[in-house]
Amino acid sequence: MFTATTRTFVVSVICLLMVGMAGNFGQAQIRTAASQPDFIPLFDGASLKGWTLSGGKGPGYIVRDGLLVCPADGGGNLLSEKQYSDFVLRFDFKLEAAGNNGVAIRAPLDGDAAYAGMEVQILDDSSPNYAQLEPGQYHGSIYKVSAARRGALKPVGEWNTQEIQAIGRRVKVTVNGVVTVDVNLNDVTDTETLAAHPGIRRDRGHIGFCGHGPSEVQFRNIELKDLSRPQQDNVAPPGFTALFNGHDLRGWKGLVADPPARAKMTLKQLIAAQQKATAEALRHWKVVRGVITYDGKNNSLCTDRNYGDFELLADWKIEPGGDSGLYLRGSPQVQIWDNPIGSGGLYNNQKNPGAPTKKADKAPGQWNRFRILMIGDKVTVHLNDELVVNNVTMENYWERDKPIYATGPVELQHHGAPLFFKNLYIREIPRRPTPLTTP
Repeated sequence: MFTATTRTFVVSVICLLMVGMAGNFGQAQIRTAASQPDFIPLFDGASLKGWTLSGGKGPGYIVRDGLLVCPADGGGNLLSEKQYSDFVLRFDFKLEAAGNNGVAIRAPLDGDAAYAGMEVQILDDSSPNYAQLEPGQYHGSIYKVSAARRGALKPVGEWNTQEIQAIGRRVKVTVNGVVTVDVNLNDVTDTETLAAHPGIRRDRGHIGFCGHGPSEVQFRNIELKDLSRPQQDNVAPPGFTALFNGHDLRGWKGLVADPPARAKMTLKQLIAAQQKATAEALRHWKVVRGVITYDGKNNSLCTDRNYGDFELLADWKIEPGGDSGLYLRGSPQVQIWDNPIGSGGLYNNQKNPGAPTKKADKAPGQWNRFRILMIGDKVTVHLNDELVVNNVTMENYWERDKPIYATGPVELQHHGAPLFFKNLYIREIPRRPTPLTTP
């Protein structure tokens, strides 16, 4: 039998439990720790620790009642201080009418995340304000890159759960348990999209939220599983072909003259010159512990295949005072050098920009990575994940009155200094068929 004191205690406990349950049902269920193993919380529910605001508007973002809030008069890009490559991101969000925000992934700290990185759209699709948008602008879409399946959002004012997986070039978006986007970015071949969105080729960057107004958007339970793994040298990522196998120089040959001079040779002359050039090149270009190593005492090395439109990855290293470059379609060149201007520029341009927009080089003796896109006569260059050339026309150095050649080899240029290359990969991009015209 319960005593009066015991009965009082039990009633008190029950009341406390009921109050707690009512609180859970009546307001946001907020977790301050990750809900599953290997997930880490990105938002502590109490502060903006670990985040930085770029291009802020008004109050930017605030913390209210354990929620991350983009007020109606706030906005800007709230980005993680850390950078991530491959990951699974999960969070809850709630929209007011006409709410408009976005999730930045693999974005730099500056620039428009939808173009310089990627932005997964957060939007009140039901709002009349957005009735005339393009398919790639609705909720869950990778903004103007990959259109989302619509209809997964809950009504305005209700909490939604969203997950974004970014593993290599595959991005998958799930909204309230419905997969709305599942795209391999290597399959994006539209030339206008590729030119406008260089950020889709970044392999790492910041995660964050892009506030645009005109109404409040709330977030909670923001957590991430980091799937970044060290990449094995000289093993091509999905969608790419290795130009260098890490063991020998199969697929490479010595350079014979320049394109106009080669075009004037007979087949017999070209074969003889090629055999001589390759034999000499292999005395100076060697593979040392998985690295193409050049002693600075011969000529340039080039692929034995020609390429048209492509994406090229290349790791390179020079010594102090070093000078080199990558010829695209046999034409000079994406610059590599130890110079205050920085590498990555289209050095031989005269009419179009030739210098990089910023210096992104690491110090001589350290490895650098190029990510180069060549579509038609336009070239875009990322150096160490910094955009240094954006959709610039590459001029024909050999014949200034002609456009750059439609195809040609990739060349490792020499300027009499030791050079080091590895992780050379190429991804050929199909060209659009030329439309038929009528007289």
